[in-house]
Amino acid sequence: MCESALEGRVSLITGGARGIGKEIAMLFARNGSDIAICDVNLEEAEKTAQEIRDLGRESLAFKADVTDSSQVQAMVDKILDKFNKVDILINNAGITKDNLLLRMSEDEWDKVIAVNLKGTFVCTKLVSKVMLKQRFGKIVNLASIIGIMGNAGQANYAASKAGIIGLTKSVAKELASRNICVNAIAPGFIKTDMTARLPEEVQKKMLSVIPLGRFGEAKDVADLALFLSSESSSYITGQVMQVDGGMVM
Repeated sequence: MCESALEGRVSLITGGARGIGKEIAMLFARNGSDIAICDVNLEEAEKTAQEIRDLGRESLAFKADVTDSSQVQAMVDKILDKFNKVDILINNAGITKDNLLLRMSEDEWDKVIAVNLKGTFVCTKLVSKVMLKQRFGKIVNLASIIGIMGNAGQANYAASKAGIIGLTKSVAKELASRNICVNAIAPGFIKTDMTARLPEEVQKKMLSVIPLGRFGEAKDVADLALFLSSESSSYITGQVMQVDGGMVM
């Protein structure tokens, strides 16, 4: 894909300060997009925004709780004040609070569902209003292979990511007539700060069921996000694409 695949586009990336979100933000900037970074950690978001500016692109950093529609709306308004549009939304913000079902507290359940699923709903709803007026948009939701296969100790996370898949397909049908494509990426085991905290025996067990025999990199997810946000995917919507090394076939 050419280095100007997103030339002139404006992208909003939630959870964009670190990990997969940052990798997507930097790749999009290198491909011509101006970037708005949303994260709960404003200091890290500002650092990422400055790295994007150093590449010669415009970038804004926001501290916003994606579960709070008033905060998200205020952020969208400021993005519109600066750029007059939002072409691409990457719903990447997410958390985990793992526990076996019988030990899982309602708070652990509620917080994961709120950030991962409600947050995707809130951001999609508010940004899609802008895209509907533009008659153009690309929305990419970060699901997970866990939302497809399930995983012991992650009932809350699996439910939230399965919910994102259902949300993606429904919204894709609602927005298609306005030239807005909505797709989901389901990463497998990707090397991030979050996965690095898993016990070594868990990592070894995961590796044993990956046919390619290695863990993924954040770049593997970012490359697919770039494709789904570019004109190269203009006839693709409502799809869930796995980036998992063949873990689930």
